[in-house]
Amino acid sequence: MKNTSELPSLSIAEAHFHRQDLGLRGKIGLALGAVGLGVLLLRWSGLGIGNKGLDLSLLLGGIGIGTILFSWDLYRRNSGEINNNGVWFNSLTSRGAWAWISGIVFTGFYVQLYWFPDYLGLSTVGAENEGLVGLFDPLSMAIKGRPASQWFVYGTLYTLLILALGLKFILKYRHLRYHRIRTLVLMGSQFFLAWLIPEILEGISDPNAYFAKDLKYFWPLNYFFFETWHLNNLHHGGTMGMVFLIWGIVLFLLVTPFLTYFFGKRWYCSWVCGCGGLAETAGDPWRHLSSKRISAWRLERWMIHAILVYISVVTCVVLYGYFSGEQEVLGLSIYHYFSKPYGFLIGAAFSGVIGVGFYPLLGSRIWCRFGCPLAGYMGLFQRFKSRFRITTNGGQCISCGNCSTYCEQGIDVRWYAQRGQNIVRASCVGCGICSSVCPRGVLKLENASENGRINDNPILIGGGKACVKT
Repeated sequence: MKNTSELPSLSIAEAHFHRQDLGLRGKIGLALGAVGLGVLLLRWSGLGIGNKGLDLSLLLGGIGIGTILFSWDLYRRNSGEINNNGVWFNSLTSRGAWAWISGIVFTGFYVQLYWFPDYLGLSTVGAENEGLVGLFDPLSMAIKGRPASQWFVYGTLYTLLILALGLKFILKYRHLRYHRIRTLVLMGSQFFLAWLIPEILEGISDPNAYFAKDLKYFWPLNYFFFETWHLNNLHHGGTMGMVFLIWGIVLFLLVTPFLTYFFGKRWYCSWVCGCGGLAETAGDPWRHLSSKRISAWRLERWMIHAILVYISVVTCVVLYGYFSGEQEVLGLSIYHYFSKPYGFLIGAAFSGVIGVGFYPLLGSRIWCRFGCPLAGYMGLFQRFKSRFRITTNGGQCISCGNCSTYCEQGIDVRWYAQRGQNIVRASCVGCGICSSVCPRGVLKLENASENGRINDNPILIGGGKACVKT
């Protein structure tokens, strides 16, 4: 495959540099996207331009179909090259004014979603939903026979973005089989496992015994899995509740270590996870903003493992309270000093408000890199006991820096490539973009024997010896 030294945006942000190349199909796509976005903003502000069914069709169809038409026209002449033209000059992708505006809008949405859902139109029990939440009532009633909640709205928009921008990602990388397959798996996982199946199950379940029904959402990412209310609801959920309880435990204890040993954490982070799916699709135009500084790497190691320890302690405490019936431990309220702070600081503020709201300013994998406890858990296996690695051919490296620039996890890939060292890092999610943007084919993702996986031998650099460690 032939690659250029300037790499692609993979987002509508790239339209600034290609608008003059758009044909009629692309312009229609932009118009439809603008209509869908306009409906969303109007409903969010509490205004309506028609009935709910019509507005919802305009929103979903405008954004979905518009993105596909625009993407197809934008990449129609792409013969295999990867062009990321202008990302450091575009206001939206280089921390300019549009990036700040986008970050503020995203952050505002998440703040309202978590703490002020009434501003999104969520009404009290017995009253009809209004605004953005009310707009999704017809779809929610059709799927599960209940009015929409702010979480149904969020899940639907989340899924829409992954599906629409996932197709855009596939169109951009349609010459690369790895990205085509993994993006299709990501899209299917989000649509079926995280959205459609859980919503259908929600409709046939006791509404007073809610428990998480996302088949790929488990502890420690699902931080409330072992909390008393959730365990009680799993118990009261009958056969379905027991299935989800056993499935969640098996995923954490057996499936995750097994798959991570053979495939690294990429089996989840880049193929299944909803957070990773949003980062790979909607967040991709900002992947180059991820900091590659050593100070960021040091902070990353401390934070992600500290949060893993934090949720482990919280889980032990809430399990103690569940089995003992106690409300306190060491004189401290289990809810007010353990469960609630983690849910507020990590489960909402970090993973949502910062993790997604700050895409345009800090990059697309800020949560995956610095906060996700499941990524930290799998990273320990990947670093010390796994067959996954990225191999390098240092003799072919021309030090262009494309690999490091577009590593969303902030890994200085070029540093390893220049030295011909395998890349074995706990933070690597195996997205494969570093390999795709390399103009010389230096990098290759592999699952092989553990022998020779980590090279800690001294090598010659510039005529002298230097000990290089991964």
